[in-house]
This record gives sequence, C-alpha cells and structure tokens, in this order.
Amino acid sequence: MKRRWTYPRRGPGRPPIRPTIRALVLRLAAENPDWGYRRIAGQIAGLGPKVSPATVWAILKKAGFDPAPRRSDPNWAQFLKAQASGILACDFFSVETVTLTRLYCFAVVEHATRRVHVLGVTANPTAAWVAQQARNLMLDLGDRAGDFRFLIRDRDSKFTRLFDEVFMTEGIRVVLTAPHAPRMNAIMEQWVGSVRRELLDRILIMNACHLRKVLAEYETYFNGHRPHRALKQASPLRALPDPVDADIKVTRRDRVGGLLHEYAQVA
Repeated sequence: MKRRWTYPRRGPGRPPIRPTIRALVLRLAAENPDWGYRRIAGQIAGLGPKVSPATVWAILKKAGFDPAPRRSDPNWAQFLKAQASGILACDFFSVETVTLTRLYCFAVVEHATRRVHVLGVTANPTAAWVAQQARNLMLDLGDRAGDFRFLIRDRDSKFTRLFDEVFMTEGIRVVLTAPHAPRMNAIMEQWVGSVRRELLDRILIMNACHLRKVLAEYETYFNGHRPHRALKQASPLRALPDPVDADIKVTRRDRVGGLLHEYAQVA
C-alpha cells in the first residue's frame, strides 16, 4: 500500500526554468535587440522546446533587459560615440565682474576634435544677438559646416527658434537635452569647468572687453597647446610629435599674465 500510494514529491509552484532555456533566451535577446518576448518565444518554439511568452518576459526582466523598442535604440553614450565627428555642442556660462555686473559667454565645442569656439560676450543675450553668433560660427566653419549633423543644446530660453533655424538651414539637426540633465551635454560642461578652474577662478574680470581678451587667450591655449586625454594627450589643433630618446631643451611662454604656461621644444 505504501508503494502504491506514494507519489514523487514536487515543490509548490511552477517547475524551475532549465538553465539551457534561460541561456538561450538571453542569447537571442542580446543578438537581436529588436525582438520582443513573443518573437523570442516563437523562435524557441521553432527550435523544439516550448516556452511561454510570459516565461521569456520574466527571464528578460530578471536579467535587466529593456523592452524591445528601447533595447534596439542606442543609448545616449553610444549615440555620442557613434556620431562624434558630426556633433557640435553649445552652452552659456556667466561671469561676475568686479563691479558685480553679470556677463554671459557663449561657446561651442566640436565633439570629435574638442576644438572650442568662444563666440561672444554680452550682458544682454537677446534672441537677435544669439542668432548672430550662430551665423558667425557658420562663417568660421566655412566648408566644414557640412561635416556636422547635430547640435546639442539645453532648453535655456536664450535659445530661440531664430537660433535653431540658422543650423537647420545648413542641414544640422538641433538636439535638446533633458531638463536638469547636464551630463547629456557633458563635453561642453567639462570645458566650462576647465575654463573656470584654470582661468576665471584665478583672475578678476573688469568688464566685457577684458573678458573677451582673456577668453580669446584661453581659446588659443586650449586649442593649440592644452593636452586632452580623449585625444591621447594631443591638442585639437596640434598632433603629438614623434618620441625622442635624447635630451631636449624646453622653453616656456606665459599667457594671461602668467596664469597659463605653454611649453615647446627648442629647435
């Protein structure tokens, strides 16, 4: 009687998912970012095993996979890396003078080369003034303007439709960052941090003319001499020289009253 009425014991709930099925689901999801859980379940069924779409959904959710539409699109970091050669980024930053006047500086950086363009300084950034700085940038870029496809900017009210139209007429798409998300414009924010730490926090600005002169000196130093880790220690406008084993003589040139130092090898 004991052998007759004894059944194999099984825990409560559904049986566990086989590791091979779990591995297959994750593999299909990774290799096919545009497949949803129903598509993956159908593909597995075509291979022989039968798995319900709900089981596939549970496996993907536990593994941290996003739904298919979001999984198939590149994230922001992947977008920036893939499109770096065609991206411009711009932003305003403010500077206080010794007379407590607030001045606004407008700059643009090229993502691929890290080259910076300081476009202007004003105490009253009107829509017409900002649009004119965009036109000046297009003139400075010249034939290179066609190499750019995107402009990243925040949602500051200083940027009007008139400003966007300057770029859209050149075939450049304006991409807005999310509210309160400075990391979406990280390269521009890094430059603003650099100019503050290396220059503006160490000098008193008298007026707009003084600030323009100081920023022009820093722009020349930044583009032609300052090393960048993203460029393997090269500068935006200067490549690294060939390595030498012999002793070298180095000369120094001071900028902005000695706040910035440029070093060069004596010929």
